[in-house]
Amino acid sequence: MQIGRVIGTVVSTAKEPALEGRRFLLVQFLDLDARTTSSYVVAVDAVGAGTGEVVLVATGSSARQTETTSNRPCDAVVMAIIDSWDVHDEVKWRKADDTPGDG
Repeated sequence: MQIGRVIGTVVSTAKEPALEGRRFLLVQFLDLDARTTSSYVVAVDAVGAGTGEVVLVATGSSARQTETTSNRPCDAVVMAIIDSWDVHDEVKWRKADDTPGDG
């Protein structure tokens, strides 16, 4: 799993029928200090995340383990909206302290 920030949406009117009704989010990955990296992924939204939110993304075969993505052609899924994280007992990011565009 990886931590990322939702930076946009992907709209597709023509898609695999198994993905009809699914929402696609563009997620930019963050490092452990909540700084943006140069890596991105398009992920199916399983939790109702919105632009600017920090999320947890599962990829590979794990991406098909949610109720939203089960048995669907999906390689990445937003499976949680993050409230906070810490590293070695130091808070690195907290939703309550975040301002859009931080990171």
